[in-house]
Amino acid sequence: MVKRVLGAAGIFCVVYLVMMGLLSFQQEKLIFFPEKLPADYTFGFDREAEEIAIPAPDGMRLHGLLFKADESTGLVFYLHGNAGSVASWGWVHEAYTALGYDVFVLDYRGYGKSQGEISSEDQFYTDAEAAFLEVASRYSGKRIIVAGYSIGTAAAARLAALHTPTLLLLQAPYYSLSDLMQSLYPFVPGFLLRYKFETYTFVAQTKSPIVVFHGAQDEIIYPGSAEKLRAHLKPTDKVMMLIGQGHNGMNENPTFRSELAQVLSQLPPAKP
Repeated sequence: MVKRVLGAAGIFCVVYLVMMGLLSFQQEKLIFFPEKLPADYTFGFDREAEEIAIPAPDGMRLHGLLFKADESTGLVFYLHGNAGSVASWGWVHEAYTALGYDVFVLDYRGYGKSQGEISSEDQFYTDAEAAFLEVASRYSGKRIIVAGYSIGTAAAARLAALHTPTLLLLQAPYYSLSDLMQSLYPFVPGFLLRYKFETYTFVAQTKSPIVVFHGAQDEIIYPGSAEKLRAHLKPTDKVMMLIGQGHNGMNENPTFRSELAQVLSQLPPAKP
């Protein structure tokens, strides 16, 4: 009996060590789930989208879609979640073009038609910033909103901390990726995680107004993540919990659409 227990414990230890080894060297495959698109892929949205190619700092080409409102009052620079591509995320434009904003949706490195592969947190950030600077340069004197959903929230918050847009909008944000991993996989040592994605650090440095939306029934990023961010927000920033909302599908939620319209209607005029 003792031998069986020791044998089972030994097998468990071996499996655990293998899993930790995979986590150490294959983190990108466990965090990011890209949908790759051929270069000649044709998008089929209900609104024409301009395809924009952006050179990353190392020469790789990033790709995104710019949807234009009928009468534009500014730009929403959108960093999407960890799965899919702009082929599925591009529909987010409906929430914003209807309110008079152009929307640029970036595909991360290795997603959609973007070249290369994600290999570090710093690379993820610098890619997002390169795309932001390229697209935002078209909107001088207009409102610029930086928005991030799920995995995109830390990079969105970092952009806002560095460039002070009109508004930072976070959907289903995590406090940090380390905090989220401890919630989902408490058996994983935190020091193994190379991607920290410390959203709380960046929101604390952001002078722009911040609005956070989180699903009260989010099954992936626990709702307490947004509540933990409150301690790092300004008194005028807002956290809105959406009752009945899970992790996915927030952009189609009627309550979210209504609250979003209210938030955008109260934004100050763009600075010249």
